Amino acid sequence: MQSEAPRSSSDELMELAFRLAGRIRVGLDRAAAELDLPPAQAQALARLRSPAPMRELAEVMSCDASNVTGIVDGLERRGLVRRRPDPRDRRIKHLVLTEEGERRRAALHASTSKMAAEVFDLPEADREALHGLLARLVSRSGDR
Repeated sequence: MQSEAPRSSSDELMELAFRLAGRIRVGLDRAAAELDLPPAQAQALARLRSPAPMRELAEVMSCDASNVTGIVDGLERRGLVRRRPDPRDRRIKHLVLTEEGERRRAALHASTSKMAAEVFDLPEADREALHGLLARLVSRSGDR
């Protein structure tokens, strides 16, 4: 029987990051379900800065514009967003939150803030150090 190669510290960090991301995903999915939203629609609602072009939402969500179209279609059917043509270029559609969209977005934010406080329940110095490290990693990877 072949023994497993020793894990590098990078491998261990990756495993921990995946485990933490999974824990966060469960919390986000639970918050979305409480608002009767599929996870992708909840993510879009949380990340939408109204009014915003659809392509901007696609960039923020790191997905293809065609994917965002389906997500926005669902949000629109639920009465949470509406599409408004750009006055300078009618080919560009801006997404605008409706009153109900604003209400659900606020409820989603309250729920995810509570979850984040639980996940990152650390002494302030540790939270600041973690924030600095994560910010450096994100800026190096070019993510938003």
